[in-house]
Amino acid sequence: MLWRHGQTTWNVERRFQGQSDVPLNDAGVAQAVAAARRLASLGPSAIVSSDLSRASRTADELARLTGLPVQFDKDLRERNGGKWEGLSDREIREQYPAEHAAWMPPDGESVTAVGERAAAAFERVAEGLAPGSLAVIVSHGAAIGTGLSRLLGLSEQDRVLGALSNCCWSVVGRRAGRWRLLEHNVGRLPEPVPDEVGAQGVF
Repeated sequence: MLWRHGQTTWNVERRFQGQSDVPLNDAGVAQAVAAARRLASLGPSAIVSSDLSRASRTADELARLTGLPVQFDKDLRERNGGKWEGLSDREIREQYPAEHAAWMPPDGESVTAVGERAAAAFERVAEGLAPGSLAVIVSHGAAIGTGLSRLLGLSEQDRVLGALSNCCWSVVGRRAGRWRLLEHNVGRLPEPVPDEVGAQGVF
């Protein structure tokens, strides 16, 4: 299960957060509390999180309910936004029109690089799962979106999958070495994962 962190003030202001360590706002904490109650009922066996505070604070709510430790992986961090970090969408368009059109922040990380490292982190978590178990990965919108696209063999550049909303999640499973998207951008209790998919673990 891929769970995006709760809301931050920069989310509301439409500022590029990247790897700036922006905390959850009050609404984000409330989102994490509510979502954690739903996810805890699924009986996860592992929680792995980005080490940025907005993700780790979200993960803490699930850890509190399940008693599981939160494991951290820096490869789950958000895309490095270089000179865009802290700027609003309007400021980016005005100050960096060519880079905005190409969606490549100056001194930042490429979409391909983010997808590669995030997907590699997802794969590492999956490899460590016992059969039939569930892991919850807490990360960020771009990291989850590009990493998930790479897992599914989609182009990270084309952004085929819709954006993941704050504190919503997607569920994927692997069977016979192939990944399948079971649910995407949901903030309700997911349907049970079919045994044929869950046999090799989901997250």
